Amino acid sequence: QVQLVESGGGLVEPGGSLRLSCAMSGTIFSTYAMNWYRQTPGKQRELVASISPSGNTNYADSVKGRFTISRDNAKNTVYLKMNSLKPEDTAVYLCNATSSYLGTQFWGQGTQVTVSS
Repeated sequence: QVQLVESGGGLVEPGGSLRLSCAMSGTIFSTYAMNWYRQTPGKQRELVASISPSGNTNYADSVKGRFTISRDNAKNTVYLKMNSLKPEDTAVYLCNATSSYLGTQFWGQGTQVTVSS
């Protein structure tokens, strides 16, 4: 059974930093593209950052220069380092694993990030 477990969310003041983690189990992590999405009530789910199996990264314009996605294949974990956080970054952050080759996709349950003074 494939599982994605996020951690690292919480309450932070504007300008602060957080690091989210997503640990994957039950399949071969290194073959999956890993993505971080975020969701706020009444808005569409937004793709924040992606990292391919080979390590290529992409970011939403709203987080470029502030967020960094990385992966550790030895630990089956993907990270999202978030700096210079803004109130508009407040959301539930969800980890996603996608394999175009296998045609499979998995989601974590999400972790809440709240940016507020």
